[in-house]
Amino acid sequence: MSLARTFIDVRPLRTSPVFRRLLIGRTVSVLGGFMTLVTVMYQVWDMTHSPVWSGAVGLAQALPLVCVGLFAGSWVDRGDRRRIFLVTTVGQAVCAALLAVQGFTGGVPVAGVLALVAAGSCFGAVGGPAAGVFVPRLLPKEQVAAGLALNHASGQVMMLLGPALGGLFLGWFGIGLCYLLDALSFGLAFYGAFGLPALPPEGEPSRAGLHGVLDGLRFLAGHRVVRGALVTDLAATVLAMPASLFPLINAERFDGNPRTLGLFMSAVAVGGMTATALSGSVTRLGRPGLVMLCGAGTWGTALALFGVTTNPWLGFALLMAAGAADALSVVSRGTIVQTRTPDALLGRVTAAEQIVGQAGPHLGNLRGGLVAGWTSGPTALITGGLLCVLAVTWVGTSTPELRDGRVTPDEG
Repeated sequence: MSLARTFIDVRPLRTSPVFRRLLIGRTVSVLGGFMTLVTVMYQVWDMTHSPVWSGAVGLAQALPLVCVGLFAGSWVDRGDRRRIFLVTTVGQAVCAALLAVQGFTGGVPVAGVLALVAAGSCFGAVGGPAAGVFVPRLLPKEQVAAGLALNHASGQVMMLLGPALGGLFLGWFGIGLCYLLDALSFGLAFYGAFGLPALPPEGEPSRAGLHGVLDGLRFLAGHRVVRGALVTDLAATVLAMPASLFPLINAERFDGNPRTLGLFMSAVAVGGMTATALSGSVTRLGRPGLVMLCGAGTWGTALALFGVTTNPWLGFALLMAAGAADALSVVSRGTIVQTRTPDALLGRVTAAEQIVGQAGPHLGNLRGGLVAGWTSGPTALITGGLLCVLAVTWVGTSTPELRDGRVTPDEG
């Protein structure tokens, strides 16, 4: 295999100008979102000096995604996904603009700030499933994995740049301008999607209300491959999420050195970015189920070994390996969901995937904290990693279709 085929597959950028515009708009919008996350955390802390209110920022973002998500997916599967995405993008821009106004003028209580954050998250809970159909509808099936890898890579880069730029702009210009830049960033996201053709569901549209939601859940329960993909993601996040344990591990094993903690906090992201940049051979492989299972198993194994090690550099390497495995697993899971789900159900299934991706890490961090409180940080990491490996092994052995990848969208 040539070296060029090892690097991330950029065919979608060359062959699809529409995808290229979408990716640019999405990248800028994600950058603005991470800047706003830092800004709102700073503002809430500055207003309250309360960790409870700071924690409420995450709640204001996560609750709408969970509560609105499945119903949003049913709505998305009944209408023109392009139009829904454009409307929700405008809604998010308005929420960011209102945050900018209160940032410039002041006087809004902290509950009002969180209400605007929650409103923007509601629009995002609808826009996410709508955007979830873009890649499989715009790209040939053999390029879907590459398109998802490019989306993932851009998101990881913005996750590193966004908070840093947000902190710099906060210091230079204040909170109002940071919110305003986020509002303007949605303009590029709107532009990227504006030139799309109408994208109504292919096949029978979703039934209204709860009936449509139940239809989506029945599909998830009955389709072994898609169900296995989401269960694998839950196993990796709920059972083995390590972020909440890093400060404790650092204190117990490495004398609480802040430099060590900083390395641990960034190592997972560095590994993920590296793996995504070198994902070309994996996305061309055409076996996303096998890659996902191996990636999730490696994630659990690396975190269990991290719980054992007392060498900070070995720990850093293990966390990089975990991040690399997780990145490939995430891309592969998205490929499975978007190529194995009928288009008429894709909004609902993407909404479920979004809920799993958002709620799973929060539950995983809670699990890790509770187990560490009863035992110790290393014990929480080791048991979580081993349970993840066992769960992934169970999914793989009980779902041979997921291992061999020979599945059509209509198979259950």
